[in-house]
Amino acid sequence: MLSNMSNTQLSWGIIGTGGIAQTFAHGLAKSRTGKLVAVGSRKQDAADTFAKKFGQVQAHGSYEALLADPAVQAVYIGVPHPFHADLCIKAARAKKHILCEKPLTLNHAEAMVVAEVARENGVFLMEAFMYRCHPQTTKLVELIRNGEIGDVGVIQATFSFHGGFHAHGRLFSNELGGGGILDVGCYTASISRLVAGAALGLPFADPIKVSGFVQLYPETGTDAYAVASAQFPGGILAQLSTGVGLSQENCLRVYGSKGSIYVPHPYVMSREGGESTIVVNRAESSSPETIVIKTDAWLYSLEADAVADALEQGRLESHAMTVADSLGNMAALDAWRASAGYVYESEKPNASFPTVSRKPLQKRADAPIPSGRIEGVDIPVSRLILGCDHQLTMPYAAAMFDDFFERGGNAFDTAYIYGGGLQEQLLGRWIEQRGLRAQTAVMVKGAHTPLCRPDFLSSQLLESLDRLKIGYADMYLMHRDNLDVPVGEFVDVLNEHHRAGRIKSFGGSNWSLERLQEANAYAEKKGLQKFGLVSNNFSLARMVSPVWHGCVSAKDPDFKQWLEKTRTPLLCWSSQARGFFTERAGRAKLGDAELVRCWYGDDNFQRRDRAIELAAKKGVQPIHIALAYVLAQTFPTFALVGPRLISETASSCAALSVSLTPEELKWLDLE
Repeated sequence: MLSNMSNTQLSWGIIGTGGIAQTFAHGLAKSRTGKLVAVGSRKQDAADTFAKKFGQVQAHGSYEALLADPAVQAVYIGVPHPFHADLCIKAARAKKHILCEKPLTLNHAEAMVVAEVARENGVFLMEAFMYRCHPQTTKLVELIRNGEIGDVGVIQATFSFHGGFHAHGRLFSNELGGGGILDVGCYTASISRLVAGAALGLPFADPIKVSGFVQLYPETGTDAYAVASAQFPGGILAQLSTGVGLSQENCLRVYGSKGSIYVPHPYVMSREGGESTIVVNRAESSSPETIVIKTDAWLYSLEADAVADALEQGRLESHAMTVADSLGNMAALDAWRASAGYVYESEKPNASFPTVSRKPLQKRADAPIPSGRIEGVDIPVSRLILGCDHQLTMPYAAAMFDDFFERGGNAFDTAYIYGGGLQEQLLGRWIEQRGLRAQTAVMVKGAHTPLCRPDFLSSQLLESLDRLKIGYADMYLMHRDNLDVPVGEFVDVLNEHHRAGRIKSFGGSNWSLERLQEANAYAEKKGLQKFGLVSNNFSLARMVSPVWHGCVSAKDPDFKQWLEKTRTPLLCWSSQARGFFTERAGRAKLGDAELVRCWYGDDNFQRRDRAIELAAKKGVQPIHIALAYVLAQTFPTFALVGPRLISETASSCAALSVSLTPEELKWLDLE
């Protein structure tokens, strides 16, 4: 991994010349494994001053110049939060290993993008929580895991100071992501998740729920101080407190069933080596035990060494602070801010939102998602269609949509009922901001039960188009059927909108074969446009029980024969059986009631076992086999997918390289 290291040392470049960059440089000078070879700044004179201070260091007058320096193997990014994502991406693409100052990015959405780019480029990525690399933290985790205070019940973590308000200072600037939650509150979230994880026998734990409150500076709209309560699995509760405008006692307290732990300096301890302490109060003991942790290593040396040690061992993550841990922490901080109704101006829906990489959005040259044709739709439609039913913020929606589009995806599944219209608004804003209307295929659904009538179909369609700010839907689907309405009434109103140019192609979601045939017979008799689409459940697993009331599957032989004969495109929802083919769906794991109710059956477990067997032969995951099965049908299929994370989108795309023979398809489906 480090074959190009000279004298077994890792050659570092530092991006930024502020106080934290200088602190890291001093620590690096005392490390076992690293040496500083270059510094980069937006201003040449700042780089020159920094270089002179640390000696024999190349000074670059731009960040790009530092990233282009062949002598630099790893970079430390020490600039304000809003610039972290852009610079991490540039560093990864320059094949530089990355240690990025906390918080990793401004929000979880940006962090997902950074993590994926680092993974794709095969570089190390670590968020610079220096306390995670200190032996005091190792000892704390050991005490919790060994049950020294019994079962952990409450965690209290505080990190706060009074910085003296300056409207244009980094700590208080809205534009620079100022405020306590991101600057030092991230430590309280991190250490609480670490302690809760240790109590549960895990590397870290993510909260089930976060409830937060903030006091904002009226001048800038950033948080002066804030508190949060977090609920973890296992009955563990946490109280978090932070601020840049209020001094508090910066410590950690952990209360268990058999005692408590007090850490007076949980985050910044023995900066230049020396001693730190943990105080353990045991219920059976009359006096507390003070545990002294000694180290000769400087605090910031330890995180530099953690990077080099991991690389030397062939790892692109450090056990001290994994990428998954960082993503979880960013999600917790997002939840804290969201609960308090606190968003930065740059995150608001009406703000201009560039791509996280700050580059124009375009399809990758090696984009994996193929396209197919749907009659009536002007452009090819990607075989994967992205579900738009869970995006709640513009940063998150944009990150997911951008990534999907870059991978070759251009089709989006939305509906009138999703989020009270929020998801349609977010998708429409993204399409407008990116200028992609002519390149995207938007699928709109309406007329859901109990409003499944022709008049509601019309009013909802018009409202959906207004929310999306588009003049037409490329594909329109009735979300449900209503057997009390003669099928001809639906055909008539759909044709009315088709003639008016509001919909290009239309059909039904969760319609029975009999009603589809009746609708098309009516249309043919009247010389009208037929149903050109069907969106029913279809997956390798049989839907044992409807996921929602009124759901219909297209998996039975008669339906498949009709699809084959008519060549009607099937837009398959729950194409991967809502996780049935992942590890969590094992026979012994009955915690997911919906999974059990809808997919558990002896025949489905046989299909799952065969998917596992075939996946092992092909070197992929069973979930990839399940998606490949849907796309390999002999009639036209498009798979609706609903990834919550960019990593899940990447996983879905991995299925696109899997080829299945007709014999394998039959074998998988027990034929």
